[in-house]
Amino acid sequence: MSRFVQDLSKAMSQDGASQFQEVIRQELELSVKKELEKILATAPSHEFEHTKKDLDGFRKLFHRFLQEKGPSVDWGKIQRPPEDSIQPYEKIKARGLPDNISSVLNKLVVVKLNGGLGTSMGCKGPKSLIGVRNENTFLDLTVQQIEHLNKTYNTDVPLVLMNSFNTDEDTKKILQKYNHCRVKIYTFNQSRYPRINKESLLPVAKDVSYSGENTEAWYPPGHGDIYASFYNSGLLDTFIGEGKEYIFVSNIDNLGATVDLYILNHLMNPPNGKPCEFVMEVTNKTRADVKGGTLTQYEGKLRLVEIAQVPKAHVDEFKSVSKFKIFNTNNLWISLAAVKRLQEQNAIDMEIIVNPKTLDGGLNVIQLETAVGAAIKSFENSLGINVPRSRFLPVKTTSDLLLVMSNLYSLNAGSLTMSEKREFPTVPLVKLGSSFTKVQDYLRRFESIPDMLELDHLTVSGDVTFGKNVSLKGTVIIIANHGDRIDIPPGAVLENKIVSGNLRILDH
Repeated sequence: MSRFVQDLSKAMSQDGASQFQEVIRQELELSVKKELEKILATAPSHEFEHTKKDLDGFRKLFHRFLQEKGPSVDWGKIQRPPEDSIQPYEKIKARGLPDNISSVLNKLVVVKLNGGLGTSMGCKGPKSLIGVRNENTFLDLTVQQIEHLNKTYNTDVPLVLMNSFNTDEDTKKILQKYNHCRVKIYTFNQSRYPRINKESLLPVAKDVSYSGENTEAWYPPGHGDIYASFYNSGLLDTFIGEGKEYIFVSNIDNLGATVDLYILNHLMNPPNGKPCEFVMEVTNKTRADVKGGTLTQYEGKLRLVEIAQVPKAHVDEFKSVSKFKIFNTNNLWISLAAVKRLQEQNAIDMEIIVNPKTLDGGLNVIQLETAVGAAIKSFENSLGINVPRSRFLPVKTTSDLLLVMSNLYSLNAGSLTMSEKREFPTVPLVKLGSSFTKVQDYLRRFESIPDMLELDHLTVSGDVTFGKNVSLKGTVIIIANHGDRIDIPPGAVLENKIVSGNLRILDH
Protein backbone atom coordinates (compact mmCIF):
# COMPACT_ATOMS: atom_id res chain seq x y z
CA MET A 1 0.00 0.00 0.00
CA SER A 2 1.62 3.29 -1.10
CA ARG A 3 2.24 6.12 1.37
CA PHE A 4 -0.08 8.30 -0.71
CA VAL A 5 -2.99 5.83 -0.33
CA GLN A 6 -2.24 5.44 3.41
CA ASP A 7 -2.27 9.22 3.86
CA LEU A 8 -5.44 9.38 1.83
CA SER A 9 -7.31 6.78 3.84
CA LYS A 10 -6.08 8.34 7.08
CA ALA A 11 -7.36 11.73 6.03
CA MET A 12 -10.69 10.28 4.95
CA SER A 13 -11.05 8.20 8.12
CA GLN A 14 -10.66 11.43 10.09
CA ASP A 15 -13.59 12.60 8.04
CA GLY A 16 -11.89 15.85 7.18
CA ALA A 17 -12.41 17.10 3.64
CA SER A 18 -9.93 19.89 4.32
CA GLN A 19 -7.27 17.40 5.45
CA PHE A 20 -7.99 15.35 2.34
CA GLN A 21 -7.46 18.42 0.19
CA GLU A 22 -4.28 19.24 2.09
CA VAL A 23 -2.84 15.77 1.36
CA ILE A 24 -3.69 16.12 -2.33
CA ARG A 25 -2.12 19.57 -2.38
CA GLN A 26 1.12 18.42 -0.78
CA GLU A 27 1.38 15.49 -3.19
CA LEU A 28 0.82 17.83 -6.11
CA GLU A 29 3.46 20.29 -4.91
CA LEU A 30 5.90 17.40 -4.56
CA SER A 31 5.14 16.18 -8.10
CA VAL A 32 5.61 19.67 -9.53
CA LYS A 33 8.87 20.10 -7.60
CA LYS A 34 10.19 16.84 -9.12
CA GLU A 35 9.12 17.88 -12.64
CA LEU A 36 10.81 21.28 -12.25
CA GLU A 37 14.01 19.61 -11.03
CA LYS A 38 13.98 17.39 -14.12
CA ILE A 39 13.57 20.45 -16.35
CA LEU A 40 16.34 22.35 -14.53
CA ALA A 41 18.70 19.40 -15.00
CA THR A 42 18.49 19.96 -18.80
CA ALA A 43 19.69 23.60 -18.57
CA PRO A 44 23.12 24.32 -20.09
CA SER A 45 25.61 25.65 -17.50
CA HIS A 46 25.48 29.26 -18.78
CA GLU A 47 21.66 29.30 -18.35
CA PHE A 48 21.49 27.33 -15.11
CA GLU A 49 21.34 30.21 -12.58
CA HIS A 50 18.86 32.20 -14.65
CA THR A 51 16.61 29.18 -15.21
CA LYS A 52 16.76 28.28 -11.51
CA LYS A 53 15.55 31.80 -10.58
CA ASP A 54 12.67 31.50 -13.04
CA LEU A 55 11.60 28.06 -11.82
CA ASP A 56 11.89 29.11 -8.15
CA GLY A 57 9.66 32.08 -8.91
CA PHE A 58 7.16 29.79 -10.60
CA ARG A 59 7.14 27.40 -7.63
CA LYS A 60 6.28 30.26 -5.25
CA LEU A 61 3.45 31.36 -7.53
CA PHE A 62 2.17 27.79 -7.91
CA HIS A 63 2.24 27.31 -4.11
CA ARG A 64 0.09 30.44 -3.68
CA PHE A 65 -2.24 29.28 -6.46
CA LEU A 66 -2.94 26.04 -4.58
CA GLN A 67 -3.59 27.91 -1.32
CA GLU A 68 -6.14 30.36 -2.70
CA LYS A 69 -9.81 29.45 -2.88
CA GLY A 70 -12.67 31.31 -4.55
CA PRO A 71 -12.72 35.01 -5.56
CA SER A 72 -9.82 36.92 -4.07
CA VAL A 73 -11.95 39.84 -2.90
CA ASP A 74 -14.79 39.95 -0.39
CA TRP A 75 -17.32 42.14 -2.21
CA GLY A 76 -18.79 43.39 1.05
CA LYS A 77 -15.46 45.02 1.96
CA ILE A 78 -15.11 46.99 -1.27
CA GLN A 79 -15.66 50.70 -0.83
CA ARG A 80 -15.26 53.77 -2.97
CA PRO A 81 -11.84 55.31 -2.42
CA PRO A 82 -11.73 58.38 -0.11
CA GLU A 83 -11.90 61.71 -1.96
CA ASP A 84 -8.28 62.68 -1.34
CA SER A 85 -6.86 59.31 -2.49
CA ILE A 86 -7.66 60.04 -6.16
CA GLN A 87 -6.57 63.54 -7.11
CA PRO A 88 -7.77 65.36 -10.24
CA TYR A 89 -4.92 65.97 -12.68
CA GLU A 90 -5.89 69.69 -12.86
CA LYS A 91 -5.00 70.06 -9.17
CA ILE A 92 -1.58 68.43 -9.74
CA LYS A 93 -0.96 70.63 -12.78
CA ALA A 94 -2.01 73.81 -10.96
CA ARG A 95 1.07 73.51 -8.74
CA GLY A 96 3.18 74.44 -11.75
CA LEU A 97 6.79 73.41 -12.30
CA PRO A 98 9.89 74.31 -10.29
CA ASP A 99 12.88 76.08 -11.83
CA ASN A 100 15.04 73.00 -11.31
CA ILE A 101 12.93 70.69 -13.50
CA SER A 102 16.14 69.22 -15.02
CA SER A 103 17.36 67.92 -11.67
CA VAL A 104 13.91 66.42 -11.05
CA LEU A 105 13.96 64.71 -14.46
CA ASN A 106 17.42 63.30 -13.79
CA LYS A 107 15.89 61.19 -11.01
CA LEU A 108 13.52 59.42 -13.43
CA VAL A 109 13.82 56.14 -15.37
CA VAL A 110 11.27 55.31 -18.09
CA VAL A 111 10.28 51.63 -18.29
CA LYS A 112 8.21 50.27 -21.18
CA LEU A 113 6.51 46.88 -21.05
CA ASN A 114 7.72 45.25 -24.26
CA GLY A 115 6.87 41.57 -23.81
CA GLY A 116 3.99 41.29 -26.28
CA LEU A 117 3.92 39.99 -29.84
CA GLY A 118 1.93 41.50 -32.71
CA THR A 119 0.03 38.26 -33.36
CA SER A 120 -3.43 39.70 -32.55
CA MET A 121 -2.85 42.18 -35.40
CA GLY A 122 -1.53 39.51 -37.77
CA CYS A 123 2.13 40.50 -37.37
CA LYS A 124 5.18 38.39 -36.58
CA GLY A 125 7.67 39.54 -33.95
CA PRO A 126 7.41 42.16 -31.18
CA LYS A 127 4.35 44.40 -31.26
CA SER A 128 6.58 47.42 -30.58
CA LEU A 129 8.09 47.07 -34.08
CA ILE A 130 4.77 47.62 -35.91
CA GLY A 131 4.66 50.89 -37.87
CA VAL A 132 2.01 53.21 -36.42
CA ARG A 133 2.61 56.65 -37.88
CA ASN A 134 4.67 57.90 -40.84
CA GLU A 135 6.64 54.61 -40.86
CA ASN A 136 7.51 55.13 -37.17
CA THR A 137 7.08 52.13 -34.86
CA PHE A 138 5.93 52.23 -31.20
CA LEU A 139 9.59 51.93 -30.23
CA ASP A 140 10.69 54.76 -32.57
CA LEU A 141 8.09 57.09 -31.05
CA THR A 142 9.16 56.18 -27.50
CA VAL A 143 12.84 56.88 -28.27
CA GLN A 144 11.93 60.18 -29.99
CA GLN A 145 9.91 61.33 -26.94
CA ILE A 146 12.71 60.64 -24.46
CA GLU A 147 15.41 62.06 -26.74
CA HIS A 148 13.33 65.25 -27.03
CA LEU A 149 13.14 65.47 -23.20
CA ASN A 150 16.88 64.92 -22.81
CA LYS A 151 17.75 67.54 -25.44
CA THR A 152 15.21 70.11 -24.22
CA TYR A 153 16.18 69.93 -20.53
CA ASN A 154 19.79 68.74 -20.93
CA THR A 155 19.04 65.61 -18.89
CA ASP A 156 19.88 61.92 -18.91
CA VAL A 157 16.58 60.04 -18.66
CA PRO A 158 17.24 56.40 -19.64
CA LEU A 159 14.79 54.06 -21.38
CA VAL A 160 14.43 50.51 -20.09
CA LEU A 161 12.57 47.82 -22.03
CA MET A 162 11.14 44.83 -20.21
CA ASN A 163 11.28 42.17 -22.92
CA SER A 164 10.02 38.61 -22.84
CA PHE A 165 11.75 35.56 -24.32
CA ASN A 166 9.34 36.11 -27.26
CA THR A 167 10.56 39.64 -28.04
CA ASP A 168 14.13 39.89 -26.69
CA GLU A 169 16.15 38.78 -29.70
CA ASP A 170 14.26 40.82 -32.31
CA THR A 171 14.23 43.91 -30.08
CA LYS A 172 17.98 43.78 -29.42
CA LYS A 173 18.70 43.54 -33.15
CA ILE A 174 16.76 46.74 -33.82
CA LEU A 175 18.27 48.71 -30.91
CA GLN A 176 21.47 49.31 -32.87
CA LYS A 177 19.67 51.89 -34.98
CA TYR A 178 19.35 54.14 -31.89
CA ASN A 179 23.08 54.15 -31.07
CA HIS A 180 23.40 57.82 -32.04
CA CYS A 181 20.26 58.98 -30.20
CA ARG A 182 20.56 60.88 -26.96
CA VAL A 183 18.93 58.10 -24.94
CA LYS A 184 20.65 55.33 -23.03
CA ILE A 185 18.64 52.14 -23.65
CA TYR A 186 18.72 49.13 -21.31
CA THR A 187 16.83 45.85 -21.52
CA PHE A 188 16.00 43.06 -19.12
CA ASN A 189 13.86 39.98 -19.53
CA GLN A 190 10.78 39.04 -17.62
CA SER A 191 10.67 35.47 -16.34
CA ARG A 192 9.90 32.40 -18.39
CA TYR A 193 7.43 30.13 -16.61
CA PRO A 194 6.13 26.68 -17.62
CA ARG A 195 2.51 26.32 -18.70
CA ILE A 196 0.67 23.64 -16.75
CA ASN A 197 -1.72 20.96 -17.96
CA LYS A 198 -5.25 21.92 -16.90
CA GLU A 199 -6.07 18.36 -15.82
CA SER A 200 -2.88 17.15 -14.10
CA LEU A 201 -1.59 20.64 -13.09
CA LEU A 202 1.91 19.45 -14.03
CA PRO A 203 4.27 21.41 -16.34
CA VAL A 204 3.88 20.66 -20.05
CA ALA A 205 7.60 21.24 -20.73
CA LYS A 206 10.01 18.32 -20.53
CA ASP A 207 13.22 20.36 -20.85
CA VAL A 208 14.35 24.02 -20.86
CA SER A 209 14.33 24.49 -24.63
CA TYR A 210 11.61 26.64 -26.16
CA SER A 211 11.83 25.57 -29.75
CA GLY A 212 10.29 22.70 -31.69
CA GLU A 213 7.60 20.87 -29.76
CA ASN A 214 8.45 22.89 -26.64
CA THR A 215 7.57 26.24 -28.28
CA GLU A 216 4.20 26.45 -26.55
CA ALA A 217 5.34 25.01 -23.22
CA TRP A 218 6.50 28.37 -21.81
CA TYR A 219 4.96 31.80 -21.25
CA PRO A 220 5.90 35.22 -19.81
CA PRO A 221 3.90 35.52 -16.55
CA GLY A 222 2.26 38.93 -16.99
CA HIS A 223 3.70 42.37 -16.22
CA GLY A 224 3.44 41.88 -12.44
CA ASP A 225 6.70 40.03 -12.91
CA ILE A 226 8.47 43.38 -13.35
CA TYR A 227 9.35 43.76 -9.67
CA ALA A 228 11.25 40.48 -9.33
CA SER A 229 12.79 40.58 -12.83
CA PHE A 230 13.93 44.21 -12.55
CA TYR A 231 15.46 43.44 -9.14
CA ASN A 232 17.12 40.21 -10.34
CA SER A 233 18.56 41.92 -13.43
CA GLY A 234 20.73 44.20 -11.26
CA LEU A 235 19.34 47.31 -13.01
CA LEU A 236 17.35 48.38 -9.93
CA ASP A 237 20.52 48.66 -7.83
CA THR A 238 22.40 50.30 -10.70
CA PHE A 239 19.81 53.08 -11.01
CA ILE A 240 19.55 53.61 -7.25
CA GLY A 241 23.37 53.93 -7.24
CA GLU A 242 23.08 56.62 -9.94
CA GLY A 243 20.66 58.63 -7.80
CA LYS A 244 17.48 57.70 -9.69
CA GLU A 245 14.34 57.68 -7.53
CA TYR A 246 11.28 56.78 -9.62
CA ILE A 247 10.33 54.60 -12.57
CA PHE A 248 7.50 55.55 -14.93
CA VAL A 249 6.07 52.26 -16.17
CA SER A 250 3.61 51.91 -19.06
CA ASN A 251 2.60 49.64 -21.93
CA ILE A 252 4.64 50.35 -25.07
CA ASP A 253 1.44 50.28 -27.15
CA ASN A 254 -0.14 53.14 -25.14
CA LEU A 255 0.80 56.14 -27.28
CA GLY A 256 -0.61 58.53 -24.65
CA ALA A 257 1.85 57.41 -21.96
CA THR A 258 4.43 60.20 -22.22
CA VAL A 259 6.53 61.56 -19.34
CA ASP A 260 4.37 64.09 -17.49
CA LEU A 261 6.43 66.74 -15.72
CA TYR A 262 3.59 67.80 -13.39
CA ILE A 263 3.07 64.29 -12.01
CA LEU A 264 6.83 63.84 -11.65
CA ASN A 265 7.11 67.13 -9.77
CA HIS A 266 4.23 66.10 -7.46
CA LEU A 267 6.19 62.94 -6.58
CA MET A 268 9.53 64.67 -6.07
CA ASN A 269 8.05 67.58 -4.10
CA PRO A 270 5.04 66.15 -2.26
CA PRO A 271 2.78 68.95 -0.96
CA ASN A 272 2.39 67.34 2.50
CA GLY A 273 6.04 66.31 2.73
CA LYS A 274 5.08 62.62 2.84
CA PRO A 275 6.72 60.77 -0.07
CA CYS A 276 4.30 58.84 -2.26
CA GLU A 277 5.62 55.41 -3.25
CA PHE A 278 3.12 54.54 -5.97
CA VAL A 279 0.97 56.61 -8.33
CA MET A 280 -1.57 55.00 -10.63
CA GLU A 281 -2.95 57.12 -13.44
CA VAL A 282 -6.67 56.45 -13.81
CA THR A 283 -9.17 57.99 -16.20
CA ASN A 284 -12.94 58.20 -16.48
CA LYS A 285 -14.69 55.09 -17.79
CA THR A 286 -16.70 55.14 -20.97
CA ARG A 287 -18.91 52.26 -22.09
CA ALA A 288 -15.90 50.88 -23.98
CA ASP A 289 -13.93 50.50 -20.74
CA VAL A 290 -16.39 48.66 -18.50
CA LYS A 291 -14.04 45.69 -18.12
CA GLY A 292 -11.05 47.78 -17.01
CA GLY A 293 -9.63 47.33 -13.49
CA THR A 294 -10.80 49.96 -11.01
CA LEU A 295 -9.33 51.52 -7.86
CA THR A 296 -11.23 50.81 -4.66
CA GLN A 297 -10.70 51.17 -0.93
CA TYR A 298 -10.24 47.73 0.64
CA GLU A 299 -9.28 47.13 4.26
CA GLY A 300 -7.96 50.67 4.56
CA LYS A 301 -5.73 50.59 1.47
CA LEU A 302 -6.09 51.53 -2.17
CA ARG A 303 -6.60 48.33 -4.12
CA LEU A 304 -6.90 47.53 -7.81
CA VAL A 305 -9.83 45.22 -8.50
CA GLU A 306 -9.95 43.43 -11.87
CA ILE A 307 -13.09 41.94 -13.40
CA ALA A 308 -11.68 38.40 -13.00
CA GLN A 309 -11.66 38.83 -9.20
CA VAL A 310 -15.30 39.88 -8.96
CA PRO A 311 -17.88 37.29 -7.81
CA LYS A 312 -20.29 36.54 -10.70
CA ALA A 313 -23.26 38.02 -8.86
CA HIS A 314 -21.55 41.44 -8.77
CA VAL A 315 -20.07 41.67 -12.29
CA ASP A 316 -22.82 44.03 -13.54
CA GLU A 317 -22.29 46.28 -10.54
CA PHE A 318 -18.54 46.28 -11.25
CA LYS A 319 -19.17 47.30 -14.87
CA SER A 320 -21.46 50.15 -13.78
CA VAL A 321 -20.13 53.49 -14.98
CA SER A 322 -21.96 55.28 -12.16
CA LYS A 323 -20.55 53.32 -9.19
CA PHE A 324 -16.99 52.75 -10.41
CA LYS A 325 -16.28 55.81 -12.49
CA ILE A 326 -12.59 55.30 -13.24
CA PHE A 327 -10.25 52.60 -14.53
CA ASN A 328 -6.51 51.90 -14.48
CA THR A 329 -4.55 53.13 -17.53
CA ASN A 330 -1.49 51.09 -16.44
CA ASN A 331 0.60 54.27 -16.42
CA LEU A 332 2.37 53.89 -13.07
CA TRP A 333 4.98 55.91 -11.17
CA ILE A 334 6.81 53.80 -8.59
CA SER A 335 9.56 54.51 -6.05
CA LEU A 336 12.75 52.54 -6.74
CA ALA A 337 13.72 52.45 -3.05
CA ALA A 338 10.27 51.06 -2.19
CA VAL A 339 10.52 48.32 -4.85
CA LYS A 340 13.92 47.31 -3.42
CA ARG A 341 12.62 47.27 0.17
CA LEU A 342 9.46 45.29 -0.61
CA GLN A 343 11.23 42.86 -2.94
CA GLU A 344 13.82 42.08 -0.26
CA GLN A 345 11.07 41.59 2.34
CA ASN A 346 9.16 39.37 -0.11
CA ALA A 347 6.22 41.70 0.62
CA ILE A 348 4.83 42.53 -2.83
CA ASP A 349 1.37 41.03 -2.85
CA MET A 350 -0.40 40.60 -6.21
CA GLU A 351 -3.49 38.51 -6.91
CA ILE A 352 -2.97 35.54 -9.21
CA ILE A 353 -4.65 35.72 -12.61
CA VAL A 354 -5.45 32.23 -13.93
CA ASN A 355 -5.35 32.44 -17.72
CA PRO A 356 -6.70 29.35 -19.56
CA LYS A 357 -5.31 28.64 -23.05
CA THR A 358 -5.68 25.91 -25.64
CA LEU A 359 -2.46 24.94 -27.43
CA ASP A 360 -2.33 24.29 -31.19
CA GLY A 361 -2.54 20.53 -30.62
CA GLY A 362 -5.75 20.95 -28.59
CA LEU A 363 -4.19 20.54 -25.12
CA ASN A 364 -5.86 22.69 -22.44
CA VAL A 365 -3.36 24.49 -20.22
CA ILE A 366 -3.39 27.26 -17.65
CA GLN A 367 -0.84 29.96 -17.10
CA LEU A 368 -0.50 31.81 -13.81
CA GLU A 369 0.05 35.55 -14.15
CA THR A 370 0.15 38.74 -12.09
CA ALA A 371 -0.51 42.40 -12.99
CA VAL A 372 1.89 45.24 -12.13
CA GLY A 373 -0.86 47.56 -10.81
CA ALA A 374 -2.16 44.98 -8.33
CA ALA A 375 0.87 45.68 -6.11
CA ILE A 376 -0.46 49.16 -5.24
CA LYS A 377 -1.75 47.86 -1.90
CA SER A 378 1.78 46.85 -0.83
CA PHE A 379 3.19 50.40 -1.13
CA GLU A 380 2.91 53.26 1.36
CA ASN A 381 0.99 56.47 0.72
CA SER A 382 -0.27 55.36 -2.71
CA LEU A 383 -2.25 57.75 -4.86
CA GLY A 384 -4.52 57.68 -7.88
CA ILE A 385 -4.41 60.63 -10.29
CA ASN A 386 -7.42 61.09 -12.57
CA VAL A 387 -5.75 62.08 -15.84
CA PRO A 388 -7.25 63.26 -19.15
CA ARG A 389 -8.30 60.53 -21.56
CA SER A 390 -5.50 61.65 -23.89
CA ARG A 391 -3.01 59.81 -21.65
CA PHE A 392 -4.70 56.53 -22.55
CA LEU A 393 -4.31 55.87 -26.25
CA PRO A 394 -3.67 52.13 -26.60
CA VAL A 395 -3.33 50.48 -29.99
CA LYS A 396 -4.70 46.96 -29.58
CA THR A 397 -6.45 46.57 -32.96
CA THR A 398 -6.37 48.00 -36.48
CA SER A 399 -9.44 50.08 -35.48
CA ASP A 400 -7.17 51.85 -32.95
CA LEU A 401 -4.44 52.06 -35.60
CA LEU A 402 -6.78 53.87 -38.00
CA LEU A 403 -7.42 56.54 -35.34
CA VAL A 404 -3.73 57.21 -34.62
CA MET A 405 -2.76 57.20 -38.31
CA SER A 406 -5.48 59.73 -39.17
CA ASN A 407 -5.58 63.52 -39.16
CA LEU A 408 -7.31 63.39 -35.75
CA TYR A 409 -3.79 63.48 -34.33
CA SER A 410 -0.66 65.46 -35.06
CA LEU A 411 2.81 64.09 -34.31
CA ASN A 412 5.44 66.20 -32.61
CA ALA A 413 8.74 64.82 -31.22
CA GLY A 414 7.26 61.33 -30.88
CA SER A 415 4.11 62.52 -29.08
CA LEU A 416 0.62 62.39 -30.55
CA THR A 417 -1.79 65.18 -29.70
CA MET A 418 -5.40 65.60 -30.75
CA SER A 419 -5.66 68.01 -33.69
CA GLU A 420 -6.85 71.52 -32.83
CA LYS A 421 -9.13 71.31 -35.87
CA ARG A 422 -11.26 68.67 -34.12
CA GLU A 423 -14.14 70.58 -32.56
CA PHE A 424 -14.80 68.18 -29.67
CA PRO A 425 -12.14 66.36 -27.66
CA THR A 426 -13.68 62.87 -27.72
CA VAL A 427 -12.27 60.14 -29.97
CA PRO A 428 -14.67 58.64 -32.56
CA LEU A 429 -15.85 55.08 -32.08
CA VAL A 430 -14.34 52.92 -34.85
CA LYS A 431 -15.20 49.27 -35.50
CA LEU A 432 -13.48 47.62 -38.44
CA GLY A 433 -14.66 44.10 -39.37
CA SER A 434 -12.65 40.89 -39.59
CA SER A 435 -11.39 41.68 -43.13
CA PHE A 436 -9.28 44.43 -41.50
CA THR A 437 -7.87 42.45 -38.52
CA LYS A 438 -4.39 41.89 -39.95
CA VAL A 439 -2.25 45.00 -40.45
CA GLN A 440 -1.28 44.06 -44.02
CA ASP A 441 -4.97 43.54 -45.02
CA TYR A 442 -5.92 46.80 -43.32
CA LEU A 443 -3.22 48.75 -45.18
CA ARG A 444 -4.23 47.19 -48.50
CA ARG A 445 -7.84 48.34 -48.04
CA PHE A 446 -6.99 52.04 -47.55
CA GLU A 447 -5.33 53.82 -50.48
CA SER A 448 -4.91 56.68 -48.07
CA ILE A 449 -6.22 57.23 -44.53
CA PRO A 450 -9.57 59.08 -44.69
CA ASP A 451 -10.17 62.56 -43.26
CA MET A 452 -11.84 61.80 -39.90
CA LEU A 453 -11.85 65.22 -38.23
CA GLU A 454 -15.65 65.34 -38.07
CA LEU A 455 -16.31 61.64 -37.56
CA ASP A 456 -18.34 60.36 -34.57
CA HIS A 457 -18.80 56.69 -35.40
CA LEU A 458 -17.53 54.36 -38.11
CA THR A 459 -18.55 50.71 -38.58
CA VAL A 460 -17.15 48.74 -41.53
CA SER A 461 -18.03 45.11 -42.21
CA GLY A 462 -17.18 42.79 -45.09
CA ASP A 463 -15.10 43.29 -48.25
CA VAL A 464 -14.68 47.08 -48.32
CA THR A 465 -11.90 49.26 -49.76
CA PHE A 466 -11.33 53.02 -49.56
CA GLY A 467 -9.97 55.17 -52.40
CA LYS A 468 -7.72 58.19 -51.89
CA ASN A 469 -8.87 61.34 -50.08
CA VAL A 470 -12.13 59.95 -48.69
CA SER A 471 -13.80 62.08 -46.00
CA LEU A 472 -15.93 60.55 -43.23
CA LYS A 473 -18.26 62.69 -41.07
CA GLY A 474 -20.89 62.04 -38.42
CA THR A 475 -22.00 58.39 -38.31
CA VAL A 476 -20.92 56.21 -41.24
CA ILE A 477 -21.85 52.53 -41.54
CA ILE A 478 -20.55 50.49 -44.49
CA ILE A 479 -21.68 46.87 -44.77
CA ALA A 480 -20.79 44.56 -47.65
CA ASN A 481 -22.73 41.33 -47.28
CA HIS A 482 -21.16 37.95 -48.00
CA GLY A 483 -20.16 37.77 -51.68
CA ASP A 484 -20.54 41.55 -52.18
CA ARG A 485 -17.79 44.13 -52.40
CA ILE A 486 -17.91 47.87 -51.78
CA ASP A 487 -15.24 50.23 -53.17
CA ILE A 488 -15.59 53.72 -51.70
CA PRO A 489 -14.52 55.96 -54.61
CA PRO A 490 -11.61 58.43 -54.36
CA GLY A 491 -12.65 61.83 -53.02
CA ALA A 492 -15.99 60.55 -51.66
CA VAL A 493 -17.53 62.51 -48.76
CA LEU A 494 -19.74 60.32 -46.57
CA GLU A 495 -21.71 62.18 -43.92
CA ASN A 496 -24.28 60.32 -41.79
CA LYS A 497 -24.58 57.57 -44.39
CA ILE A 498 -25.30 53.86 -44.44
CA VAL A 499 -23.72 52.14 -47.45
CA SER A 500 -24.71 48.55 -48.22
CA GLY A 501 -25.05 46.19 -51.18
CA ASN A 502 -22.48 46.06 -53.95
CA LEU A 503 -20.36 48.90 -55.33
CA ARG A 504 -17.49 48.09 -57.70
CA ILE A 505 -15.34 50.71 -59.36
CA LEU A 506 -13.04 49.28 -62.03
CA ASP A 507 -10.35 51.03 -64.05
CA HIS A 508 -11.52 51.48 -67.66
